[in-house]
Amino acid sequence: MASAALIIRACEPVVCCDTVWEQAYLRFESPEAERKKFRRRLQRLGAHSWLREARIVEIFCGRGNGLAALAELGFHALEGVDLSLRLLSQYEGDAKLYVADCRQLPFPDASRDLVIVQGGLHHLPCIPGDLAAVLAEVRRVLVPGGRFVIVEPWLTPFLRAVHALSRHPLVRRLSRKFAALDTMIEREQETYFNWLSMPDVILQALSGNFATERRRIAWGKLEYVGICD
Repeated sequence: MASAALIIRACEPVVCCDTVWEQAYLRFESPEAERKKFRRRLQRLGAHSWLREARIVEIFCGRGNGLAALAELGFHALEGVDLSLRLLSQYEGDAKLYVADCRQLPFPDASRDLVIVQGGLHHLPCIPGDLAAVLAEVRRVLVPGGRFVIVEPWLTPFLRAVHALSRHPLVRRLSRKFAALDTMIEREQETYFNWLSMPDVILQALSGNFATERRRIAWGKLEYVGICD
C-alpha cells in the first residue's frame, strides 16, 4: 500500500486493470531496474538543469516508479496522475497522487512547471483525438516556459527487430524478457500499433502545441521535451 502518499479521487478509478499485462510487465523489468532506467532517461532529457523546486506532474504514472526516480534525483514537489487506484496504491513515497483522467487534469491553469509521461500516451484509445485532449490539458496546466517531457515507443528499425524476436517461439522460450514483452504487446496491440502507425500525426501535434527543446528518436523510443509558450 502507499506509504505517506495522499491519493485524491478526482474521478472514478478504473475498476480492473489487465492482470495478465501487469504480470508480464513485472516479469519484463523489476521496479529497481525500471527506476534506474528512468533516472538515466531523465538525466539525458535535461533533468540535471531543472530546478529541484520545480512543480512536477507525472501523468499515466502507474505504480509510481517514475516518481521514485524523480525523488532520487532530488525533486520533491511531485504529483502523479493515473486512472488506476490499484496501481497508485502500490506507490511508496511522498508524492501526492490523483485518480484522474489525463484528458481532464485536476489542476488549475498555469500551475505546474513540468509534466512528464513515460510510456502512457500509446495507451490512449483514440489518436489523434485523445492525444489532442491530453496535449491541450498539459498546455493549460503548464506555466509559460514550462516543459512537457515524453518518452514513448517509436517504430524504428530496432523496434521492428525487437517485435520480430519477441514473436519467435524459440526466443520466447529462451528469454523471459522477450516472452513478457510479447505478452504485453499482444494485450495492448490495438492502441500500441495505432500509436506506432501515426508518427507524422503525433509529431505534428507536438510541434503544434510546444516549441521543441529536445527530440531524439533512437532504439525504439521517442524522447521529446517541448516548451509551453
